[in-house]
Amino acid sequence: MPFNVLVIDDNRANLMLIQHLLLKHPDCTSTLFQIPLEAFEWCRSEVPDLVIVDYMMPGMDGIEFIRRFRQLEGKSDIPILMVTADTNMDVRYQALESGSNDFLTKPINKSEFQPRVKNMLALRHAQKMLADRAALLHEEVRKATCNLHKQERETIFRLSKLAEYRDPETGAHILRMAHYSGHIAKNLGLSEEEQALIVGAAPMHDIGKVGIPDQILLKPGKLDPGEFEQIKKHPEIGHDILKNSPSGMMQAGATIALTHHEKFDGTGYPSGLKGEEIPLYGRITAVADVFDALTTERPYKKAFDNETAMEIIKKGDGSHFDPACVKAFFQDWDSILRIKNSFVDDANNA
Repeated sequence: MPFNVLVIDDNRANLMLIQHLLLKHPDCTSTLFQIPLEAFEWCRSEVPDLVIVDYMMPGMDGIEFIRRFRQLEGKSDIPILMVTADTNMDVRYQALESGSNDFLTKPINKSEFQPRVKNMLALRHAQKMLADRAALLHEEVRKATCNLHKQERETIFRLSKLAEYRDPETGAHILRMAHYSGHIAKNLGLSEEEQALIVGAAPMHDIGKVGIPDQILLKPGKLDPGEFEQIKKHPEIGHDILKNSPSGMMQAGATIALTHHEKFDGTGYPSGLKGEEIPLYGRITAVADVFDALTTERPYKKAFDNETAMEIIKKGDGSHFDPACVKAFFQDWDSILRIKNSFVDDANNA
């Protein structure tokens, strides 16, 4: 493992001596500075494996250098060896308090110098190995977590497709609606984590339809008032299915299932929530779900063209839909068209 040792001493002869002694250590290179301020600036962007610093120097003494060095990001644990001709114990106490790990007394004795440097580099080697191990474990955990999330999304999608067998909506609708929701979330400025969460959770919006009788769910004509009251129960059914899961994605799905039929003016169902009383995920998926429903053919209706669907969504701005979500939806219209064309209904299921 290569090591870079930073050496700071205003006396060039001392620098040359220390550099020569460091040649005895394999895989060890040295970076030399006579001016401590220049060395400090170098440290802002570089990471030495060991710092050997003189005490008495013009402009900035060794203790001040150590103090400032320790305040730099990522420099709190790097070994520091102070070299000093001062035998005053107060100086050594101050150096220890500032962050020095060890001392060498001038004139430098090579028999003392070599084992001290060896021990310091061994400490640094252990630090780097531990950091590499931590980074490896972090990457393994990240991969495992991503795999679990992928499996969770797959399970959720297949669970969501239950409605496909009892409802004329299709798997393609589920995917389009989810990605429309992610598009809105992105344009609202939500984090990438929240964008991924809503894309994963949105497919569960109508899972509660598994609890609606077939004669109502599959009726080709207009529902009578009693039948519509039955349909209006599916948000609460979906919420009850998902609400007690420890999964954050399932919990988001429960919120979406319960609130995606609420309207911004308070005339929606099941709770008649108004404005920002409606959770953001519900307000987002309301726009995504309605747009896809408008532009998709069903047994009881023809599909609207994009322009007509756009006008309907815009007319619902502030009444049915959150204006911010409508604005976010129509931002970058080309992305909407790409989503629409990427997830196409199978001819056998459409």
